[in-house]
Amino acid sequence: MKPNIQSERIKGDFLHMVFFWLKNPDDQKDRRSFENVLQEFIYSTPQVVSFHIGQPAETNRPVVDFSYTYSLVVSFPDLKTHDAYQADPSHVLFIEKAQHLWKKVQIYDSVSE
Repeated sequence: MKPNIQSERIKGDFLHMVFFWLKNPDDQKDRRSFENVLQEFIYSTPQVVSFHIGQPAETNRPVVDFSYTYSLVVSFPDLKTHDAYQADPSHVLFIEKAQHLWKKVQIYDSVSE
């Protein structure tokens, strides 16, 4: 099947989807702090092919989980690059700088065949 001419395949065969629940999601200072650290991290990480930083969309459907505060979706060419990302000093530093702001993190990884 030929894709829609306006559709573009996500770059990279490995997707890493991270959902963050902040401890104080209504605290604007905490939100700004988290956003700054997240952006600093993502722009300094050499392994990432593409990324998306987001917040829950107002889609109001019973199958959608709106409980998280922020999401990060990054793509990599392969599992090996993802593994390098996990060990990269920028990733370790991001966790050190931001983990005090979140109460929960949930990750989904997906690979295309």
